Amino acid sequence: AKEIRVLLANHPYGDLLKTMIPEYEKATGVKVNVESLQESQLTTKLTTEFATSSSTADVFMTRPLQEGKMFYKNGWYEPLTGYDFSDYPDSAMGVAKFGSKAYIVPLVTEWQVLYYRKDLLRKAGIAVPKTFDELEKAAKALKTTDVAGFASRGKGAAAVTQLSSYVYNYGGRYLDKGVAVFDKKEALDAIRFYGKMLANYGPVGVTSMSWENIMPLFQAGKVAMWTDASVFYGQIVDPAKSQVPAADVGIANLPAGPKTNSPFIVVSWGMAIARQSKNKAMAMDFIKWATSKELAKQGLMANITMARNSAWADPEARAKANAELVASQSFAAKNGFPFDRPYMSAVGNARDLIGEVIIESINTAGASAKLEQLAKQKVAAVNELLEDTGEYGVY
Repeated sequence: AKEIRVLLANHPYGDLLKTMIPEYEKATGVKVNVESLQESQLTTKLTTEFATSSSTADVFMTRPLQEGKMFYKNGWYEPLTGYDFSDYPDSAMGVAKFGSKAYIVPLVTEWQVLYYRKDLLRKAGIAVPKTFDELEKAAKALKTTDVAGFASRGKGAAAVTQLSSYVYNYGGRYLDKGVAVFDKKEALDAIRFYGKMLANYGPVGVTSMSWENIMPLFQAGKVAMWTDASVFYGQIVDPAKSQVPAADVGIANLPAGPKTNSPFIVVSWGMAIARQSKNKAMAMDFIKWATSKELAKQGLMANITMARNSAWADPEARAKANAELVASQSFAAKNGFPFDRPYMSAVGNARDLIGEVIIESINTAGASAKLEQLAKQKVAAVNELLEDTGEYGVY
């Protein structure tokens, strides 16, 4: 029997792939047993299976910035020696390789953008915000009893990735040369601004919201502006899910901060072969198909922000993809920063720690008197994590 087990994330590209797998099965005679899980559940399941040497997984979607270092250190990725990586940008390969070998195929790149309601801004006579000051003024003007003026992730660890671009635009970092530095003034100013925006203009209960909670609000017309990853555009304007016409949804560059405009642009998802797989030849054949140029083109035409250079260079794909999305990708590729979280093995623990600082800022509208001391405590804790994994001061 020719069978492989493939674990996918509940993600736009995972959804697209599932619709195409029957064609692959018909062409190859290989039965693909697919499992789809929410991103954190996927990581937890893989970690448990690999750690206990009980896994039957052959191919799986993986988050290079979230679990890449840990999975590599534990020997859970199979080296991809037979794969052609020439169609991928160097920036994407930076998190796909360890040493001289590649272990992850970059699937999807994401960068932070501003989603906004064109009709609401037009009605209020407000231009698309280009700076954080303009963003706050617009959020204040657009907020009503029924519509949040602004939204972004507020749920602790989940908010870390979206806060990152605000930190960069204030001139700060999470890590600098392998040392935690998010207690510095630049990062603290960004955290206070982010907390103030969500507390004053965000939806009720935002500290329990990640993108899965905010997107339905935007689709229901309850949010005027939302900063989040570019990959969600296709879902936002899906007429089967959204009450807001696609013509009323705009995409713009994340507004600039006091120091710069450097939104994150990251490889959010990749695909890998399990070191424990007993079907590595079939797994390699599947991964070559699932990450092919043709599927990357189809992904971009469905407004999924693919990693392959050829997809973005394809005239047909560019013509069908949203023009504002394409323009924002060009800006982020030139000006962006390649991490949206601390790049470290214990990133999950680090995100939990930083998330506590974010929650404190939101709960106090950025005015907490103890925010600086709290940040220093969490910085010390993150540095301990770096020391425990031998990564402190290593970059």
